[in-house]
Amino acid sequence: MQHLWLIPALPFAGFLVNGIFGRRMPKAAVTATATGSVLLSLFWTVKVLLGLGTLEHVYLERYFTWLQSGIVNVSFDFAVDRLSAVMLLIVTGIGSLIHIYAIGYMGHEHGPNHGGYYRFFAYMNLFMFFMLVLVLAANYLVLFVGWEGVGLCSYLLIGFYFLKKSAGDAGKKAFVVNRIGDFGFSLGMFLILIHFGSLDFGSVFGKAATMSPEASAGIITAICLLLLVGATGKSAQVPLYVWLPDAMEGPTPVSALIHAATMVTAGVYMVARSSALFELAPVAKETVAIVGLVTAVLAATIGLTQWDIKKVFAYSTVSQLGYMFLGLGVGAYSAGVFHIMTHAFFKALLFLGAGSVIHALEGEQDLRMMGGLRSKIPLTCFLLFCASIAIAGVPPFSGFHSKDAILLAAHHHAPWMFWVAVVTAGMTAFYVFRAFFLAFLGNYRGQGHPHESPPVMTAPLGVLALLSLVGGYFDVPHYLEPMFHGGHAPHETSLVVISVAAGLTGIGLAFLFYVAKPGLPDAVSRLFGPVYRLVYYKYFVDEAYDAVIVHPARDGSTAVLWRGVDAGFIDGIVNGVGSVARSVGGGLRQIQSGYIRRYAAWVLLGSIVIVAAASFLGGAR
Repeated sequence: MQHLWLIPALPFAGFLVNGIFGRRMPKAAVTATATGSVLLSLFWTVKVLLGLGTLEHVYLERYFTWLQSGIVNVSFDFAVDRLSAVMLLIVTGIGSLIHIYAIGYMGHEHGPNHGGYYRFFAYMNLFMFFMLVLVLAANYLVLFVGWEGVGLCSYLLIGFYFLKKSAGDAGKKAFVVNRIGDFGFSLGMFLILIHFGSLDFGSVFGKAATMSPEASAGIITAICLLLLVGATGKSAQVPLYVWLPDAMEGPTPVSALIHAATMVTAGVYMVARSSALFELAPVAKETVAIVGLVTAVLAATIGLTQWDIKKVFAYSTVSQLGYMFLGLGVGAYSAGVFHIMTHAFFKALLFLGAGSVIHALEGEQDLRMMGGLRSKIPLTCFLLFCASIAIAGVPPFSGFHSKDAILLAAHHHAPWMFWVAVVTAGMTAFYVFRAFFLAFLGNYRGQGHPHESPPVMTAPLGVLALLSLVGGYFDVPHYLEPMFHGGHAPHETSLVVISVAAGLTGIGLAFLFYVAKPGLPDAVSRLFGPVYRLVYYKYFVDEAYDAVIVHPARDGSTAVLWRGVDAGFIDGIVNGVGSVARSVGGGLRQIQSGYIRRYAAWVLLGSIVIVAAASFLGGAR
């Protein structure tokens, strides 16, 4: 027995120790507990995978029966196959580097008993626990536990600076938007349970494979579309992507953890895990591809105009997740998962590198207040360049390999998807190098004296830079090939040349606009004024949601539920009963006067009434 439960249990133990005792522990002990528990989880993951060898079959560990009612029997089980093995290494490996980086970045969190410091690391450990439960789950219900858990932790970490209103609002926004997606996911699970009588992956996929197309088409399409609703929430796809850019209100290590290694990849992982169902539902599968492509284009255009360095990379995450969904939707599941891995490398490096810039500038995030940082923080400059060139898809770096695998599959599926995705790749290279050039070239436009980050922050960046440069040579698609069938497009040199040319063109245009001719962006923005404003204000999607959903719900709740139902009806009943009781009691209180003669008069009056009533009744008989 490999004791898979230890992989998530170790970070959970770190959460318990820091959460319960962290206030009374020295900072060094908090740090050792938080980072040590995640490193031990990484160590145990490697030990387990080495012990399981090539993983030709799923390795399953059953712990206890969770739910049993009639024919329904759901166990709390963990399992490892090739897909979960890749995800385990990504989550524990990148998560460990982010925890180490956070030691330096969060070092300023003092306060009474360094409350922010221990609370931050407790939440981070809890986040790791739930994500590992999600990845190890052997059935949809256990996966849903991890799914909901990372949603809770995102709320806690995005709103970490809870005294700041914008942070609290961002945390609530992430929580509410994800609940919308989770409702769809839960409905999909109920349909699976009703139709297949089980939630275990092996049982569900096995039964689905034996069904005739006529019997399975409608119900499996409905299941897959509902699962897709859940995935659009967690992985920030249209129309539920709006929470992720606001997640930048959390500390930078949170942005890296959410955007690179954990929460946002959960939706992609769930769709890949459910590939056996999606292969039986062509309509749902095509919908995945279209949703991904629309998201990739929409987010990339918004990224072109943002000035907050973290917002640029946030919209980049949304766009790259769209690429992953495109890969899954055209059947290139292994390419989509491969892009999860390479994206984890360069996106964690981008966010943590941005955090190093922000740390050097003492909190400044506006690209217009940067410039000339190449000579002031040269190490951070080099490391961010590694990330930028990787995400731009320049060969032979990591992003080139995974992105082109998706593009080739898209061309094989539908050539128009390839061309749209290629243009998006060019935009990606443009906005990433736009941020790089604005931050590191030209003259320094800010205030203060920038300083390089400490080694505890730059060392994890160095590891991520190495992975961003060479990670494309990890042959993940070939490793995952036994799990997924189809979607492997033939290699076409001309298509590869086109995609690389798009990336290089984007880099060249960014250099032209922001280095060679820095006045050009203003001229272009004036030329395309209405279009520029539309993109700059993010297509007014948030404003539309506020106008159509948020304000009517809030105003309706105030007018109908609060004033009408609560204050008018419920309080009216309660207060009315109280008023009647008070009036009746006030009247009866007059009887209790304390005067004996008055009591005698009441007794005499009562006697007369009783005698009169008795006489009347007797006469009537």
